[in-house]
Amino acid sequence: MQTINRFLYGPTPEERVRAWQGKLRSESRQLDREMRQLEAATAKARTTVKQLATKGDVKSARILAKEVVRSNKQKDRLSVSKARLGSIGTQLQQQLAMVKVTGSLQKSTEIMKLSNSLVKLPQISQAMREMSMEMTKAGIMEEMLEDTLQMDEDEELEEEADAEVDKVLFDLTNGKLGLAGSVGTELPTSQDQLEDDEAERVMEEARKQLNGLLSG
Repeated sequence: MQTINRFLYGPTPEERVRAWQGKLRSESRQLDREMRQLEAATAKARTTVKQLATKGDVKSARILAKEVVRSNKQKDRLSVSKARLGSIGTQLQQQLAMVKVTGSLQKSTEIMKLSNSLVKLPQISQAMREMSMEMTKAGIMEEMLEDTLQMDEDEELEEEADAEVDKVLFDLTNGKLGLAGSVGTELPTSQDQLEDDEAERVMEEARKQLNGLLSG
C-alpha cells in the first residue's frame, strides 16, 4: 500500500523533509570547501602583499590588498550562508514534529525568508532555487517574486575599500604602510626592490587566483 501511495501521491512529507535535509548538508559541505580554498588563496595573497610592501611597491600592494578585502567579505558571506542553511535544517526538523501532529507540512515564513537570501549566493543559487520550488509545491513556501532571485552586486565594496585597504596594509606590514597614501604613492626605494615586471607578475598571479574563487 505504501508503494502504491508513493506512486500515486509522490513522497510522504517525512520523505520530502529528509531529502531536503540531505541537500542542505551537501550544500553546506560545498560552502566549507569554498571557504577552505578561499582561505588558502587569501593567505598566499597576504604574504605577497607583505612582500610587495616590504620591497616598496605600494601600488601593486594596494591593488592586491583590495582583493584581500574582497576575499574577506566573501568569506563572511559564505559563513553567514552556511549558518542560514543550518537554520533551514532546524526549521525542517520542526516541520517533522508538526507532521506527526497535523499530518502535513506547514507554511513557514522563516524558511521562505532564509531561502530568499540564499538564492542570491552564486555557489548554491541553483540548488536553492530547485529546493524552493519543491517547498512551494509542498505548501511550505509561497512562490518567490522574480526580483528576489536576482543577484545583488556588492555596492558597498568600493565605498569601504580604501579604508579597509589601509587597515589591511597596516596590519600586514606591522604599521609600516598603513598611511602610505593613495594608489601610486611609492615608499623610498630599497636596495632589494622588485623589478616592475616581476612585481606585476607576482601580483597578477595572486590576484587571478583570488578572482577565480570570488567569481564562483
